Amino acid sequence: MKKNEDIALLCNDYTMNTYSRTATIVRAKGCRVWDQKKKQYLDFTSGISVHNAGHCHPKIVDAIKTQAETLSHCSNLFYTPQNGLLAQKLSQLSLGGKVFFCNSGAEANEAMIKMARLYGHESGRYEIICMKSSFHGRTMGTISATGQSKVQKGFDPLLVGFRFADFNDLESVKALVNDKTIAVMLEAVQGEGGINPATPEFMKGVRSLCDEKGLLMLCDEIQCGLGRTGKMFGYEHYDVKPDAITLGKSLGGGIPMGALVASSKYSDVFTPGSHGTTCGGNPLACASSLAFLEVLEEEKLVEHSEKFGELFRVGLQKFVEEYDQVLQVRGLGLMIGLVVAGSAKEVVDELRAGGLLALTAGEHVVRLLPPLNIGDNDLEEGLEMIGDTLEVLFGGEEEEETEDKE
Repeated sequence: MKKNEDIALLCNDYTMNTYSRTATIVRAKGCRVWDQKKKQYLDFTSGISVHNAGHCHPKIVDAIKTQAETLSHCSNLFYTPQNGLLAQKLSQLSLGGKVFFCNSGAEANEAMIKMARLYGHESGRYEIICMKSSFHGRTMGTISATGQSKVQKGFDPLLVGFRFADFNDLESVKALVNDKTIAVMLEAVQGEGGINPATPEFMKGVRSLCDEKGLLMLCDEIQCGLGRTGKMFGYEHYDVKPDAITLGKSLGGGIPMGALVASSKYSDVFTPGSHGTTCGGNPLACASSLAFLEVLEEEKLVEHSEKFGELFRVGLQKFVEEYDQVLQVRGLGLMIGLVVAGSAKEVVDELRAGGLLALTAGEHVVRLLPPLNIGDNDLEEGLEMIGDTLEVLFGGEEEEETEDKE
């Protein structure tokens, strides 16, 4: 490869066609990335909520360098200090039980599904009630647990044992409970499903239902966890505690990492040989994760997410009032969805052309996930770029509608 411009061609020739890629990114720092032509972008994707502390945070980079020079991988047949320290930290931050480390959020959800089934095996209970519009990963188990047909198409027959209720509709959950039910699985804020926060009544109702029927309450915190919503975990907005949670994305500080955290009651469901992974919880990933959690605490990024999320939503709300095609702002903290009447992809493409990276979350939702340490100037610049994009897309239509009314 002689030129950077060949990168896209190289990837297209030799990597499987599973992504609709656009820009070629070669460098990043903080909340900005650069392409091969040195064009700068303001990154409001954070690598899909992976870089919650921003790109290349110096403390995380130093931790990775140091650990890579010491011990990057060791079989899980041996103890390593980073593994134990991280497990202790996550337990203390969340449910007080034990942790299983893996390599991704999908793996973490696979482990959570297996744990629930193993726990219910002797009593013949294996069904898990999941939510419509949910997203839990791309493995066969997690697409079977995902309430979106678009990720399941072509992969049938799916795994049995998953039933789907309407999100934020407690009665629809209750209607699915039977003598085979072992758990209810949900996200506190649905990410891929459109940035849909759970209502307090729903989360508390699910917790009460699980207590009444002897079911596990399972929370997928992969996208909404670790400060993204203005709380350390999404479930903390609702004054409930699930029986198990899954983590991924930002957990590794940019290194692939996933974790299942269970409360004490369910921490010993797995036994040696019943589950495992080769690279999960290796010293390099754990060192990066520990550094990320230190940054979260030292820089008060959870509180920062809450404060700047409110500022961001207030700024975006002005566009709802200004344009008929911008319908709603929703989300918690810096996990924000801008709902539009038309194509969210069209908005995201126009934003990228103007120098801001965003995501879609369904057909009509623009997903905005800035780093949790975003500053005033970058937030203001982002709002200006969003405003410019909406004016290009919708401004002329507003004038035409006014003229028609006259």
